[in-house]
Amino acid sequence: MRLKIFPNILLLALVYLVHSCTTNPTKQEIALDELTISAIHQAYQNGDYTAEQLTQAYINRINEYDQTSGVNSIVLINPEALNEARRLDAEFKNTGQLKALHGIPVIVKDNYNTIGLQTTAGSAALAGFEPSTDAYQVRKLKEAGAIVLAKSNMAEWAFSPAVTISSIAGETRNPYNMEHTTAGSSGGTGAAVAANFGAIGLGTDTGNSIRGPSSHNALVGFRSTLGLTSREGIAPLYFRNDVGGPMCRTVEDATRVLQMIAGYDPNDPVTRHAQGKVADNYLDYLDKNGLQGARIGVLRVLSEDEPNNEIKALFEKAISDLQRLGAEVVDPLDIPDFENLRQDQWCSMFRNDINEYLASLGPDVPMKTIEDIAASGKYSSYIESRLNYQIENGINPLDSERPCLDPFEDERRIAYREAIEKTMDSLQLDAIIYPSWNHPPAKIGDQSGYKGDNSQIIAPHTGQPAFTIPMGFTSGDLPAGLQFLGRMFDEPTLIKLCYAYEQGTQHRKSPQAIFEKVNNASEADENNE
Repeated sequence: MRLKIFPNILLLALVYLVHSCTTNPTKQEIALDELTISAIHQAYQNGDYTAEQLTQAYINRINEYDQTSGVNSIVLINPEALNEARRLDAEFKNTGQLKALHGIPVIVKDNYNTIGLQTTAGSAALAGFEPSTDAYQVRKLKEAGAIVLAKSNMAEWAFSPAVTISSIAGETRNPYNMEHTTAGSSGGTGAAVAANFGAIGLGTDTGNSIRGPSSHNALVGFRSTLGLTSREGIAPLYFRNDVGGPMCRTVEDATRVLQMIAGYDPNDPVTRHAQGKVADNYLDYLDKNGLQGARIGVLRVLSEDEPNNEIKALFEKAISDLQRLGAEVVDPLDIPDFENLRQDQWCSMFRNDINEYLASLGPDVPMKTIEDIAASGKYSSYIESRLNYQIENGINPLDSERPCLDPFEDERRIAYREAIEKTMDSLQLDAIIYPSWNHPPAKIGDQSGYKGDNSQIIAPHTGQPAFTIPMGFTSGDLPAGLQFLGRMFDEPTLIKLCYAYEQGTQHRKSPQAIFEKVNNASEADENNE
């Protein structure tokens, strides 16, 4: 009798095990490293795992590695993320259809208004505040099926391009080498997406803050044309320069995000300039042969500005790779009167812009003005001088003696852009390239190491799109980025060029430093036991 029953028990156990593995995979069974939107959707369709299981796997990974390693990229995990994933799973089961970002967990920078989630722009002065509406871009991603997984750390009030330090969460470290910074201000999103804590990310860029952290974390960062995407519901730095957008591990994923957020929004008047200029489908421009016959200008005035030798070598290799992949390179590129045009482009807008933003949040917001923030004392010490400067010197663009307007109305910005685009036209250039940074990520605490930031110089002022893409690594496993600058609203060309370069070089790789640190510590604990 025992011999008859025993095989049946084994069979039942085997069936149960197979069922468990196919319906409830553990975090180890979902290979999170370098997952793309396409791969996730294929897995959903194949029944490999569900949105709930994927979301739980990412949450497990954040809980296991983010704080333990000291990377410190996440401010909070959305307590409703799993419920939203379950809802999307049920929808897919009922319809058999996946929306564009169906079940895709996204890391959102902490200056995007997000319903039901604390939104602080990195400031303890706004601790506990939850907006009643989503920022435009957050809403668009949710409508496309994305799951807001977590809010990421940022440089407080987006004040620093060099570091990501906030009074709400402290400092974020580079997951490739934790002795080094992530740059700012979107360093939390940069580190989290690089470390595969979420599938895709949102950052914001006033001068550097998408492209800098993307470059420092081996990501693709899109600063799109100013006016192509809405900034409604994003805490501003200088609204005349601000752009929100994707920070992703691949050009394709960044393009999928751009597809969802591009377009006119009446709540951000500058987007009226995008009407009639938004591509029907940006994904159509993902062409692995997109560099064949392209003409690329090399802006040596930036790349030769006291570069680090390793960055210089990577940039020269990038030029060779572009030629190998079919591009014709114009080197060097000379833009008439460039040094003069680039000067005197910034305006101190924070006081005006942040007061308007705080007023838009309703009566429950704990701070009403920049003066309230300063009086509260709830801010990191490193921003005190910047905060006081903005209070004393901040301007209202309508009251200013000189224009301080958007890139479609400010004569200085228009002249700068026209000089660049006329040069591109005369040489029939598709894009201009330069290193995103001329130096590797600085060491934590080394302010003198912050140098070589090229992202600040052109695109924030001209309004042109500028994308960064991984260019390789320097010693210490520190990433570097190559930047492509294009014409206004010519994202299709930049997507084509960047995708072809990415596919032809494959520089992106996952960080290992954070995982080795935590795993080694765990092994040491086990040995001590």
